[in-house]
Amino acid sequence: MHLSNSSIVPGAIGGAGRAGMGIMGVTRVMGRYIEAMLPLWEINSVARFCGGVMAVKRLLGMVVPVVFLASGVLAQVNEVSVTAGRTFVSTQTILNSDLSFNPTLHFANEESVAFNYGRLLTIAKGMGIRAELPVAIYPRMDLNTAYHGIPKDIGAVFVTPSLRVNFFARDSLTPWVSAGGGYGRFRNAPSLNFYGTNQGPGGSNTGVVQFGAGLDAWIWRNLGARAEARDFYSGEPDLNGLASAHITSNKTRQHNYYVGIGVIYRF
Repeated sequence: MHLSNSSIVPGAIGGAGRAGMGIMGVTRVMGRYIEAMLPLWEINSVARFCGGVMAVKRLLGMVVPVVFLASGVLAQVNEVSVTAGRTFVSTQTILNSDLSFNPTLHFANEESVAFNYGRLLTIAKGMGIRAELPVAIYPRMDLNTAYHGIPKDIGAVFVTPSLRVNFFARDSLTPWVSAGGGYGRFRNAPSLNFYGTNQGPGGSNTGVVQFGAGLDAWIWRNLGARAEARDFYSGEPDLNGLASAHITSNKTRQHNYYVGIGVIYRF
């Protein structure tokens, strides 16, 4: 039964006054008032409880996705990239040849590919500091010179653990610089540049110092684009293709400039 405050209090108190009740009568009237109000209090309490549950559910519905998104962003400490481009090696001069002049040695600007894995170490003052592993490969680079006795072409792979600093690490555009060092391997072709078989070594090892710079553009969620330029500063490949020849060049080390563009994914 639904009772309002106006239907209970005036009549009950007025009846008590007309009957000339004392304290005990007023107590009995207040008891009946409390008994009549209990159902209303129970209904209101249930309503408040249900409203509180609904409010908590709505709050959780807003907070939980935010927590998951935040944890996803914090968990994205790894990244991988693949780029494709070209490698440029500056012209050198061949010494100790059997020619009356010192011929120049030209390196073709061949197609190359680079892979990279990076892991975020920390973010300080908006700069993301990452450990990375750049791997650059040019499978074949043609050689051109007037001297006969060098391999027809060479190939190379460079693996250089490095440290990279991304500026504006939390933005969608992040320029970066990188430096490190590691290992390089040159491959020599089995045939010589004009004719005959390469009698020299099939390849050579070298230490490599790497310097690089680039720009990452995050396009959609965890996927982005990368443009990079790196200098793999290595030793000279062993180009003695004839057993009787011991040629050298005018340099002891060479710059292998790689320029490429590609994609990057973080997870």
